[in-house]
Amino acid sequence: MRITSSMAETRELYADAPVGLVPTMGFLHEGHVALLEAARAECGTVAMTVFVNPLQFNEAVDLERYPRDLERDVELAREAGVDMVFAPSTEEMYPLPVATTVSVAPLTERMEGAHRPGHFEGVATVVTKLLAGLRPDRAYFGKKDAQQLATIRRLVVDLSIPTTVVAHPTVRESDGLALSSRNVFLSATDRKAALALSRGLMVAADAAEAGERSGRGLEEIVLDTLAAAGGVEAEYAELASARDVARLDSVTEDCFLAVAASVGDVRLIDNVHLDVNPDGVLADRGILLDRPSVLYSQAENL
Repeated sequence: MRITSSMAETRELYADAPVGLVPTMGFLHEGHVALLEAARAECGTVAMTVFVNPLQFNEAVDLERYPRDLERDVELAREAGVDMVFAPSTEEMYPLPVATTVSVAPLTERMEGAHRPGHFEGVATVVTKLLAGLRPDRAYFGKKDAQQLATIRRLVVDLSIPTTVVAHPTVRESDGLALSSRNVFLSATDRKAALALSRGLMVAADAAEAGERSGRGLEEIVLDTLAAAGGVEAEYAELASARDVARLDSVTEDCFLAVAASVGDVRLIDNVHLDVNPDGVLADRGILLDRPSVLYSQAENL
């Protein structure tokens, strides 16, 4: 496995096609590893990026706090069969002051876009740069960031980028908490409270599969679960189209029920995808780990 720091160097190392790319901000967990393994199974060459993108952070303190451990990430990538890790400097990604950005409105105006102004512009810009500069055949993203996934799918169509976007189910800790690099900052008490996010979504998923179609009804199930938990400050719970993130009054097409909340000083997001078929609704609840996550193996060093 090679570690590279420039896009040109990375492209020169491509061997067998197709080329699969897994963009990350590092501090890997099993959600990232699942993407790497999916890419390994489907691609001749697998590249992973590690870049904490400053454009997508609203606050400097959040950027500074984001966990980093490149040595650990490289080892996990090696175990997953990655061929190369592209770990660029900020100067490599943004050699000049940024004058050109990518906006994917109206997909980014609500939910995360409303609560984190400028976030999706930063995400769309860096992903566009990675896809244009590294030119992969396939790029792998998790369903946990549902609004981001829809945004990236739209930008590759609108900008005629010849990369296939591949989605993978959310990976969850054994008790249901969606894996996130930010989980390492939860105290023991807050981590217990944070389970309300996934618990509310699973109750809503059960209701949807049992026949509940009201968007408001499903959203209230989640919000009521958060309120009952205590220690959780809800920001939103919304039912949205998986295609264009439009808010839905009812489950009439493939969609996702998303939630965001703060637990202590940690902001978390989660969602459950609801796929509509002739027989009804099928919820994608994600994949549960059967062991403690690798997230915590180095958490004491943060």
